[in-house]
Amino acid sequence: MPEVSRAQLFVYAAVAVVLLLIGLRALRAEGGEQASFAVESGSAGGGGFSVSEEGGDVVVDVTGAVRRPGVYRLPAGSRVEDAVARAGGAEGDAVLEAINLAARLADGQQVVVPSSKPGATVAAAGAVSEDGPISLGTATVEQLDTIDGIGPVTAEDIIEFRDERGGLASVEQLDQVSGIGPATMEALRDRLQP
Repeated sequence: MPEVSRAQLFVYAAVAVVLLLIGLRALRAEGGEQASFAVESGSAGGGGFSVSEEGGDVVVDVTGAVRRPGVYRLPAGSRVEDAVARAGGAEGDAVLEAINLAARLADGQQVVVPSSKPGATVAAAGAVSEDGPISLGTATVEQLDTIDGIGPVTAEDIIEFRDERGGLASVEQLDQVSGIGPATMEALRDRLQP
């Protein structure tokens, strides 16, 4: 058997170390991806929370026809349904059909659960201040119509697009809606939140 010189041994050892480091890095990256995949749980009964790849928390204001209105911290990737459950659940007079319970929450979002009581307005669902962001998950045609470049027809197309997909995770998905170009997308990014 031929003898291996010191130089060859050094080269083989260096290659082995490099391969080992590449393998460890790949394993570490793979492990990080597994830990960051979305893990969602929840049920119609509420109480489940969703954790997404973004990590961190979102703080939302839950108001309207819920048992314990207030400001709550939830894991990033949580849904409107999770926020309602965290606020003690909907009251008996809540009109849950008026809001998208599957919409993802955004930091600083207000979730308004409308009531069927006389004097309570269902249109208040998702209401925002004049210059604040509009929640894409609960936006009405009237709210979308206030955005530059969006008319009533495009607003209805956006609502239809959102409802067909059971909600939208990001504003960028709206570039798939007919009639929305780059300038309109900029206006949407400025005025909408997921």
